[in-house]
Amino acid sequence: MNYWWVNQNQTYRFEIPGGFLWSPKSIKNNRKNHFYDNMEQVRSGDLIFSFVDTKIKAVGVATGIGRTAEKPDFGTAGESWQKEGWLVPVEFAELSAEVRPKDFINELIPHLAAKYAPLKTNGDGYQHVYLANISKGFASVLLKKIGKTASDFTKGVTEDDEEKIEQTQKAIEGRTDIGPTEKQQLVLSRRGQGVFKANVRLNETKCRLTRVTDPRLLIASHIKPWVDSSDNEKLDGCNGLLLSPHADRLFDRGLLSFENDGTVLISPILDRAILPQWGLDKITTVGSFKPEQCGYLEYHRSERFKK
Repeated sequence: MNYWWVNQNQTYRFEIPGGFLWSPKSIKNNRKNHFYDNMEQVRSGDLIFSFVDTKIKAVGVATGIGRTAEKPDFGTAGESWQKEGWLVPVEFAELSAEVRPKDFINELIPHLAAKYAPLKTNGDGYQHVYLANISKGFASVLLKKIGKTASDFTKGVTEDDEEKIEQTQKAIEGRTDIGPTEKQQLVLSRRGQGVFKANVRLNETKCRLTRVTDPRLLIASHIKPWVDSSDNEKLDGCNGLLLSPHADRLFDRGLLSFENDGTVLISPILDRAILPQWGLDKITTVGSFKPEQCGYLEYHRSERFKK
């Protein structure tokens, strides 16, 4: 885990409820800016402290990597910024008790970086800073003052494996041991399409949770994730379920799983209020699975399901 400090005086009211960070890629005359360049360095699972009006008001967890994106609607804020920049998805939690770093600056000074620090030694913030990397020691002092641990914020937040997925897909596209047709089907299978969905439909005829049977409305979801599967597993119909989109979301994020006999497992970190809202609260079993599917389900329960 890396730790970051973000100054959000202008953008707090947009970025916190919107679940993101956004910055331009450069400053005037296309000059590079270290604090904007940092947006490319954020990785899923990193912890981000939001500094606004001299206080830490929220803490977020990055759920993906920085990508090129147009500037969101910030109203009159950032009118001079470029239209294209970096966007990082972040799930923020606002603090019930905000903390003011200036009040304990002496505890932070030993952890201030010699260059690119977000604070002056008197505790005042730097106006030119957007996203600054901070040390684990610096973050530990902040967390102690907040009265929480890093895991208090990361618990229940699901990170996307975007970077790993991209690397795997590029590796497939660059292979010379298989032909273009095989490459195409392996890539299509990531989105639950092509031969993979056809193979899944030979084993599954409906969403086991919602009972919807129209395949056009269902997602062919890998039980053992695509990115972790071998070539054969990526296309194996027994490594898939037909799920309604909301059920697929829960299953893919490890918030729902199944025993081999079909007993439905709900992660303890899932907000139970979601289940009746999505019509899933009264479903306790979905019918047993084939032996060929059970091995994949065992992987999902041990490696993906959040206990």
